[in-house]
Amino acid sequence: MNRESITIQIGHRSIGAGQPVYIIAEACDNHFGSLSRAREMAHLAKLAGADAVKFQHHLPDEEMLPDVPVSDNFDIPLYEFLKENALKLEDHRDLKSYCESIGIQYLCTPFSFKAAQDLEAMGVEAFKIGSGEMADIPSLERIAAFGKPMIVSTGMCTPEEIERTYEVLCRRVPLALMNCVSEYPPVYEDINLGFIRTMTGQFPEAVIGHSDHTPDLVTCFAAVAFGAKLIEKHVTLDKRHPGPDQAVSIDFCELHDLVQGIRKVEAACGSAKHVHEKERKIREWAYRSIVSLVEIPKGTVLTQEMVWSKRPGTGIPSHEMERVIGCRAARSIRADEVISWNDIEEAQL
Repeated sequence: MNRESITIQIGHRSIGAGQPVYIIAEACDNHFGSLSRAREMAHLAKLAGADAVKFQHHLPDEEMLPDVPVSDNFDIPLYEFLKENALKLEDHRDLKSYCESIGIQYLCTPFSFKAAQDLEAMGVEAFKIGSGEMADIPSLERIAAFGKPMIVSTGMCTPEEIERTYEVLCRRVPLALMNCVSEYPPVYEDINLGFIRTMTGQFPEAVIGHSDHTPDLVTCFAAVAFGAKLIEKHVTLDKRHPGPDQAVSIDFCELHDLVQGIRKVEAACGSAKHVHEKERKIREWAYRSIVSLVEIPKGTVLTQEMVWSKRPGTGIPSHEMERVIGCRAARSIRADEVISWNDIEEAQL
């Protein structure tokens, strides 16, 4: 399959080859269960220029045991946090409708098959799969049966696990794979953005993106330069507010900067080299021509001591120096004058 033609379609938006980078504002649980905060996050994501705002549908009893161990970035057990702060299904219905009304795509991550069933009943246009579920083949197969595009993050996994998931999904649904490191926040040396190019070559039927957990924007810009066609970034209303994703979230002013920066980076990622129209006027004065160093009487045979290169570039180009040396002045040439081909003639030996 031709990598240059690979795209997936989410609603009215085509993602992949030849398309603008698809930017996802990941609201995660930074709304802390408040529908009004979640709505505000969707609104601000739209104003910042993101293509989609993504939420998470948690049914704690479906996805984990109450005593599941968690990482150091959680102050309370994850099960308890989700019981207190997860959005309700009716909240997701409201958010999907609200996103449609303001013109931003609603995305959501189901953390169990039951959650995916709920989202399917709501009419979601795609499923975002988190890194923790990337290797859960039974659930992935069931979700793929809905026939919707799937965006799958690949943090904390091996290349072999990505390959297995890719083989299961690539011929069932339109697929995007997200380069990702599941550290909160990551060590920069662990990010390995070059793996985006590896994925692009190894998984030819998937669109490749990058899900970023750094506290700044730098690696997102670099990921676009490495070929990522989707960027996902955690967002928060207030970076001072404590929470499990606080250390990896940017605010909405930074999201605006991210969107604008990505648009500039992708505009700059062409591979052609030619003299651009805006360069031509600069080229006229910045390039160098052959110029007389001394007064040269008519009929004088030019020697190297008489001529050298100076700006502007409107005369004989300096790379023609060897052709000029040994010619005869066809007219008297003043010192410090740009020499043209009409000013010289081949010397008769």
